[in-house]
Amino acid sequence: MTSSSSTSSTLATQTQHADAEPASHNAHHDEENPTEASSGKEKEKNEKNAYLVDWDPDDKANPRNWSTRYKSWITFQLGMLALAASLGSSIISPAEDAIMAYTHISSEVAVLPISFYILGFAFGPLLWAPVSEVWGRKWSMEPAMFCLGLFSIGTATSTNAASIFITRFFGGVFGSAPVSNVSAALGDIWAPKARGTAVTFYAVAVVGGPTLGPVIGAALTVNKHLGWRWTEYIEAIWVFTIFAITTFCLPELYGPVLLKRRAASLRKSTGNSAYWHPHENVKLDFKSIVTKHLARPLRMLFTEPMVTCIALYASFVYALLYLTLEVFPIVFAQMRHYSLVVSTLPFLGLFIGVLCAVLLNLANQPRYMRIVDQNGGRPVPEARLPPMLIGGLLFAIGLFWFGWTAAPQFSWVLPTVAAAFIGAGFNVIFQQCINFLVDTYGLYAASAVSANTFLRSLLACAFPLVAKPMFNNLGVGPAMSILGGVACLALPVPLIFMRYGLKLRRMSKFAPIKD
Repeated sequence: MTSSSSTSSTLATQTQHADAEPASHNAHHDEENPTEASSGKEKEKNEKNAYLVDWDPDDKANPRNWSTRYKSWITFQLGMLALAASLGSSIISPAEDAIMAYTHISSEVAVLPISFYILGFAFGPLLWAPVSEVWGRKWSMEPAMFCLGLFSIGTATSTNAASIFITRFFGGVFGSAPVSNVSAALGDIWAPKARGTAVTFYAVAVVGGPTLGPVIGAALTVNKHLGWRWTEYIEAIWVFTIFAITTFCLPELYGPVLLKRRAASLRKSTGNSAYWHPHENVKLDFKSIVTKHLARPLRMLFTEPMVTCIALYASFVYALLYLTLEVFPIVFAQMRHYSLVVSTLPFLGLFIGVLCAVLLNLANQPRYMRIVDQNGGRPVPEARLPPMLIGGLLFAIGLFWFGWTAAPQFSWVLPTVAAAFIGAGFNVIFQQCINFLVDTYGLYAASAVSANTFLRSLLACAFPLVAKPMFNNLGVGPAMSILGGVACLALPVPLIFMRYGLKLRRMSKFAPIKD
């Protein structure tokens, strides 16, 4: 442990810039070097700062300094948490007809188990993000995942439509915790240059759930020994399995919480009550939740142009991902008369596209690392955006291609390949949006991502509800062309941020930058 005379302004800079290199660890009290001009107040400040607990440059307790192998293991666990939650959003989708027959509801109402789960995704992060920024990443995810497993069992044992809807909604509320907070947790352990690779695989987990869920759910639903209830039992089994693993293997990752614990440990071991960390004064009570933490993601959504624009773009592509849960059955089951399992197989094309996007995202990493080195090791959010241009183009092409080859006279191969384009474009856009927000907002990344999650989940909740009326009345080609046109209008978004991103960051209250 080393001494330090760092000022409170330095601490503020470190707090705002989570992606900066770790500062030196303040542990033991060295002699001060007061100047003749120092006032009594300045001396008191220096004495206090001398006992401010911080990281040493090579501190093994700092998550940024853990071994690459260990951080990769942690990244895998975080990805599995996100996969378990996102899988729950779509695994029940092939059971719509079975639930409709069991509960005697209309086909329009049968979409609600999906929409209510995603609606929970909208409101959950407004709570889980502040919890993660006060009590730590692990506490914001582990209890929530356990509750997700319980509500999944609740859905599986439901005997009426109302109980299915309620348990699905609360399942989404609790399941949103890892979807919202994992990206911020990755920022705790990976430096900006390496984080892009980690987020790439995290994005595969987040998107893999909605794309693989229908295939798994269809196989369970048609099995006469299992049925629709087992879509939720399997979800619960998977959730509890990951919960058990992460309970014992996933450490706390949030730097301020770890430093808070270290300060308490130093006070106890040395008997010196002067050791302190500012996070010890951060509390989570009802008033702070309402006036500060709960309001922060919404405030960022409506007052931060970067969060607003990125959220709008990400929300549109994310909502279209869930739109496919209703459109694919129209194209492959309703129009082509494929069986339930066969009609869900094109979702594998969507997932293959997601996997292919990994190569495009990783290809940008060497360029991004060079730019970060030129910037003194500090993140450069605008350097994340060029792949979004390619992703946006792939996404728009995939929408038009799918719409106009969906008719039965065309081979099933054509719309399935188009689905791969949609999946590739979506994953590129989604990942770079997350990277941009984490790079920009540092320790406030959880709030920025939760603002993004809030908006995209609202749209994703609504899109499946309008899918059947829209596509059945307009036709698949015209309906997809409308959505493709919107995707084309969004193509300039990365260019705008590449041009004006630095200026906007200078104006931000949550993302101050170093000149």
